[in-house]
Amino acid sequence: MDNRSTKQTAREFADAFTSSLAEALTQAAGTPFHLKVLDNPDLGTRHGQPVHFRLTADGALHGECFVELYEPQVAELGSKILGEPAAAFREDHSEALTKVISTATAGLTASLSAEYGEITFKVERIADLAFGGMLVVPLAASTEEQPEMPLLLYFDGEFLEALTSQAARKDAVGNGMTPLDPVNLKMVMDVELNVSLRFGQRQLPLREVLELASGSVIELDRKVDDPVELLLDGKVIARGEAVIVDGNYGLRVTEVPQPIAAQI
Repeated sequence: MDNRSTKQTAREFADAFTSSLAEALTQAAGTPFHLKVLDNPDLGTRHGQPVHFRLTADGALHGECFVELYEPQVAELGSKILGEPAAAFREDHSEALTKVISTATAGLTASLSAEYGEITFKVERIADLAFGGMLVVPLAASTEEQPEMPLLLYFDGEFLEALTSQAARKDAVGNGMTPLDPVNLKMVMDVELNVSLRFGQRQLPLREVLELASGSVIELDRKVDDPVELLLDGKVIARGEAVIVDGNYGLRVTEVPQPIAAQI
């Protein structure tokens, strides 16, 4: 799937998560909570040290996603959950919120099971989250009395790939294609396939083909700075630039038009 489709898949998961978390917060705090997905994060509303909660998925989906809040917000939510007056951030505030997020994953699992299959989530608070390479979706939570508080939902590579792969399988079924069975696919992972590079092509009449001789020059339809194509069984599976590796031609891949598994 392309980057746009990947973001759309992440947003669909975020929509399901916000719905489940809003319900869990409402039940725990006794106050109606509203959560929504934002197009862009409101950086000006973030204050205090971040607090991170990890959701580890197992079953039909594997990988991790992370919820980021900030200490003043966790203190506010934790106080409401514990039924106490507002207070400064304490560890029991984050523990209370961890339990609520765990409750939310039960509803999340129910809403996703029809599309992805059986999924379980383990929720825990973590420290020192490394953000490199993760996709982020901004969220906002609010009540009738209080303004929106920002949240961020991060997706690690494995979890995002699992989501998009399942979405690609669903699209394949919708288009009348037979989806790949991962178990069966593993059985042929060591089968060698012939791939080829295509620098360009040109159609020639038979007369010109017969006139070819040593030293003949054929102009191709590809400019010098156009990417080279990598073909598998006549289908373009990647594009890139030609390089020299130990005296042999090679390809530095710069673009994969769509997941290769979807083309097999």
